Amino acid sequence: MTVTIAREDTIAIVTVDNAPVNALSQALRQALVDTVAELDADAGVKAVVLLCAGRTFIAGADVSEFGKPPLPPHLPDVVASIENAKKPWVAAIHGSALGGGLEVALGCAYRVALSTASLGLPEVKLGIIPGAGGTVRLPRLIGALAAVDLVTSGNPVGAKKAKDLGLIDAVIDGELRAGAIAFAKRVAGDPLPQPISSRAVPAVETGFWESAEKAVAAKARREVAPLRAFVSIRKASEAEFAEAMAFERETFLELRGSPQAAALRHVFFAERAAPRPPELSGITPHDIGTAAVIGGGTMGAGIATALLDAGLPVTLIERDTAAVERGLANIRAIFEGAVKRGRITQDVANQRIAGVTGSDDYGLLADTDLVIEAVFEDLAVKRAVFEKLSDICRPDAVLATNTSYLDPDAISEGVRQPERFLGLHFFSPAHVMKLLEIVPTATTSPEVLATGFALARLLGKIPVRAGICDGFIGNRILKVTRAQAERLLLSGATPSAVDAAMRAFGLPMGPFEAQDLGGLDIAAFQRKAARARGETPFAPVADRLCTIERFGQKSGGGWYDYLPGDRAPKPSETVAAIIAEEMAGRTQRVWDEASIADAIILPMVNEAMRILEEHIALRSADIDLVKIHGYGFPRWRGGPMHYAGERGLGEVVAVLDRLSAEGLAEPPCDGLRRAAMQPAL
Repeated sequence: MTVTIAREDTIAIVTVDNAPVNALSQALRQALVDTVAELDADAGVKAVVLLCAGRTFIAGADVSEFGKPPLPPHLPDVVASIENAKKPWVAAIHGSALGGGLEVALGCAYRVALSTASLGLPEVKLGIIPGAGGTVRLPRLIGALAAVDLVTSGNPVGAKKAKDLGLIDAVIDGELRAGAIAFAKRVAGDPLPQPISSRAVPAVETGFWESAEKAVAAKARREVAPLRAFVSIRKASEAEFAEAMAFERETFLELRGSPQAAALRHVFFAERAAPRPPELSGITPHDIGTAAVIGGGTMGAGIATALLDAGLPVTLIERDTAAVERGLANIRAIFEGAVKRGRITQDVANQRIAGVTGSDDYGLLADTDLVIEAVFEDLAVKRAVFEKLSDICRPDAVLATNTSYLDPDAISEGVRQPERFLGLHFFSPAHVMKLLEIVPTATTSPEVLATGFALARLLGKIPVRAGICDGFIGNRILKVTRAQAERLLLSGATPSAVDAAMRAFGLPMGPFEAQDLGGLDIAAFQRKAARARGETPFAPVADRLCTIERFGQKSGGGWYDYLPGDRAPKPSETVAAIIAEEMAGRTQRVWDEASIADAIILPMVNEAMRILEEHIALRSADIDLVKIHGYGFPRWRGGPMHYAGERGLGEVVAVLDRLSAEGLAEPPCDGLRRAAMQPAL
């Protein structure tokens, strides 16, 4: 049964048990409505406590019902039945009360929660808005200002903040069941509080709605749901409850079938599946209780911070005492920055910093479970590190290389017990970026590969298995992005036009802005290595800029000029002159934003299909996750593969054929042409 009823004196304890997260399935919705009727008819019951079994309160909708027509009773009716109950209901919250779970709690007369609980309405992150009164009851309870922030961001709040906002009535110390029952006994004899639905929204200051709308639009960029949620909250503040509920429900149903909602659902399910790939089902990972990082530069310090944040003690190894001190200083700077931004307290920072030990003595690693190498991208240097580790570490210790482009198979040559070696490609800054490409070698054991995924779960990262090739998944596609951007320059577009078009498509910055931020010398180093392998990278303008030491913001100029102390890009006459020289004799055309986006995004899709054909990636959704979490592809477009599938692969092939005929892209690969003949990607 999804709902059971127990009694303690005059208090009924209703327990929801719908594992794993007490999702609001049709059976649970019906059971809640039936329970309200049963307890209303029981004269011996004076108050009701709504508890949930397992690790969480009602955590939201049943994901198995996503995309399907909802069956009655609909959630708004369930919430209304609880709100109109003759006895006061007390929602007792632990874990998370999210989405429909919080809406159910808003139907209760009172809400109490453990201090570790979180509450929120994350619907906008799925391209929809709350559909059972979240935008209508919440401003009536906590005011429009707090409601706008909570709903349009989709971010949850902890119990303490929820209490400060008035979202809950009490924070329970100790055992939740006993505390909630005690609370229910105290209020059982009181008059029923005014239902939230019959309260008025507190007045706001003049100009609030206009300024709030601008702020929401700025944060949402081109996502639709946050602004529609804002409009629904404003409607709730200006209309009667029933009218506002009808408006919210209409908006919810409209957005549920939108392209953005479909894209965001695709990403949601892909993220949900990523940490536990089916091919590793039943394989037991190694236990990781201690970790070490070799190299304390930007990447090594970021990796060490991520490990410390996850509660692992870390040993940082550098080549000498001075380098050790610099590495430890890098780690301290990361935590001090987090304190300044209010993300953690000074006590937490101190505790985590205390978890790292710095040394130049590899002998400290004799009993370490996991060692991650993060030294300079040089094959000989990395091999020398692993030669030392092979001599010192336990035979079952997991050894990992953090590399962006080098071949992990080549790095692992000479490693004893090579089955315990794998690649872990972190993205910078490693303590912030959620993507982790996990790269097994030809000899990596399934248990060690599973350990890579277990580590990602521990660190809260999105793991994607990648095969070995130059750039793995993400950087291999990035090379195509950069080459296409330069082809556009040589056919009549400008750097600023290309960047503007990609921002309009939904990226946080364009390819030239991104190169200036990261440094043109990084890609130049990779092109040099590629040429040494006999490849011919296409970067005529970028190569010339590097020759004259225009490396980006750090050198005062790259694709753009920068004034001292100013990161705002300015068009560069020097760059324009170089482009003009390289354009000589080439056919020019007029580009609009949509055509620019096609000339960059669709060749990315083409390369992604090659990656799938070569089994560098196992699933198209994995490529979407890589581009979203590592490279800023707009989440609301679902990633490049989802975007191409929704647009239609036949159209993608046709556009690529046209670009190829003009010498502006590679022709569609065989895999893409075959896929275009199928009903879906």
